[in-house]
Amino acid sequence: MSIKTIAFPNSELRNRVIARIPAHQRANVDLVVYSDTEKSAKLSKDDVDVVILPYMGSAKSIEILDELPNLKLVITQTTGYDPVAHLPEKGIEIATASGVHTGGTAELALALTLTSLRGIDDAVRSQVSRTWDHRRHRSLQDRRVMVIGAGEIGGAIADRFAPFEVELTRVATTAREDERGQVHGIDELPQLLPHTEVVVLITPLTEGTHHLVDADFLGRLPDNALIVNVARGKVVDTDALVAELSTGRLHAALDVMDPEPLPESHPLWGTPNTLITPHVGGDTSAFEPRVVQILAEQVRRLNDGEQPVNLVK
Repeated sequence: MSIKTIAFPNSELRNRVIARIPAHQRANVDLVVYSDTEKSAKLSKDDVDVVILPYMGSAKSIEILDELPNLKLVITQTTGYDPVAHLPEKGIEIATASGVHTGGTAELALALTLTSLRGIDDAVRSQVSRTWDHRRHRSLQDRRVMVIGAGEIGGAIADRFAPFEVELTRVATTAREDERGQVHGIDELPQLLPHTEVVVLITPLTEGTHHLVDADFLGRLPDNALIVNVARGKVVDTDALVAELSTGRLHAALDVMDPEPLPESHPLWGTPNTLITPHVGGDTSAFEPRVVQILAEQVRRLNDGEQPVNLVK
């Protein structure tokens, strides 16, 4: 891949990446700024070969990609790439930040599960009202847990659940065996769901997983089952989830929703047994040093004419 110009979403990120790369490892490429809000002086649209999308609020930056006639590669700062999944059809490659968010997202999946099962969210509300409300809650120990998604983050979630003595089932698009053991296929969900007490969603958003969690999926879960979503909001049919949660039969702990941000008037805010965090799974103190490291590696590779890491196939 012959690259001359790599465009960053802002000068701060550009400068942090430059500080990580020796001059000789970036001598063959221009590192510039090109976004919807900031642009390097005298930079032409024709000059841009590679665009690094911002981590948050990338919609406006994605809109300007069509203005770049020589664009060859888009690099995301996220693991998921569904907002730009259409680009390969136009001959534009995608490289993700796979690995950057693994630890943080796995931590939050475990934290949301423990918080909901152990009633920590209720305890926080009781503390505000100075109410001593002693109740017996469910332990994660001995729960039948299903992780849907067997990629890198799914594996990290499975590893973090293992010490809690759970009965763990892993599910992916297709059944297979890997280094951790058996992975069930999505087609097995109708048989697996009635025996599952906690479902953790970490599957990528694709045509096949859009609204994977629908009314039928939810209806097959046993009473008091918990749905934890750290994947993408559209993996879940929000209307179906609201309808089920409104009965009080199921529980949900959600870091991602559809829509986002969740409007103030949305009924999901008021459904019982519901815990909501504002899409913070990978956004931790560990994010910035790791994303700078991987972007520096991408620049080095492109400078040397090599393929970038995490290239979407």
